[in-house]
Amino acid sequence: MSEKIDGDMNLGEQPLGKIMEELGLKPHDLVSASEVPMTHKMVSRAVRGRRLTANTRSIVLNALNRATSGSYRMRDIFNY
Repeated sequence: MSEKIDGDMNLGEQPLGKIMEELGLKPHDLVSASEVPMTHKMVSRAVRGRRLTANTRSIVLNALNRATSGSYRMRDIFNY
């Protein structure tokens, strides 16, 4: 579902959602792993494809890498 809705604000489900599903991660896992304040809403918006600021995308990326001991890059989890 990569169809754009509401102009450019919603960009469809992002690869982050599939990665989290494959690894059995819930939004709370990323919130808990984050070194900086992070909300469940931030994760939800990231998965749904809501256009996020670069700072928020960075927070989500860092939390995912901490939660998985992975080395994901921005282009691995977001397609915009």
